[in-house]
Amino acid sequence: MTGAGRGFSAGANLQAQPRDSSGPPDAGHVLETRYHPLLRRLRELPMPFITAVNGAAAGVGMSFALMGDLVLCARSAYFLQAFRRIGLVPDGGSTWILPRLIGRARAMELSLLGERLPAEKALEWGLINRVYEDGQLMDEAKKLAHDLATGPTISLRLIRRLYWESNENSYEQAVESRAPVAAYGR
Repeated sequence: MTGAGRGFSAGANLQAQPRDSSGPPDAGHVLETRYHPLLRRLRELPMPFITAVNGAAAGVGMSFALMGDLVLCARSAYFLQAFRRIGLVPDGGSTWILPRLIGRARAMELSLLGERLPAEKALEWGLINRVYEDGQLMDEAKKLAHDLATGPTISLRLIRRLYWESNENSYEQAVESRAPVAAYGR
């Protein structure tokens, strides 16, 4: 998954939200009916998923970027939890995924301060996997996707599932988690 043009995603379009004549726009409606179902589908994909962040990944766009099992970024890319600037709270599951990727302190910092996190710093923090020169990002993402697609696909699917499940499992459950014997191999 990547963005069209110069950015990955600027987030939800709050101007397109339905309005009730008695109050402000309902920012949650589009999230609940469009964005959240898509995020859930991405989580349940039966294959590794790569995101190629080619520019700004802000708001719910940051959540989409971080859904990748492998997150690749252009050097000019950045992440932004801009919710505080518009009087909202983080959405798209970012309060769940950010602390698990970079820890509570850094997640809180991103959300409370609303500062840009450049790709290089995101790599240093462990939020993403790789940074490439802007002109190389898509070629490198395609190479990696091809490598995964021609690899042991059953094993890769199960690896992905086990890691997503590990967030809710105890250590003992993780030790006992294993793929069915018939799934070993390709």
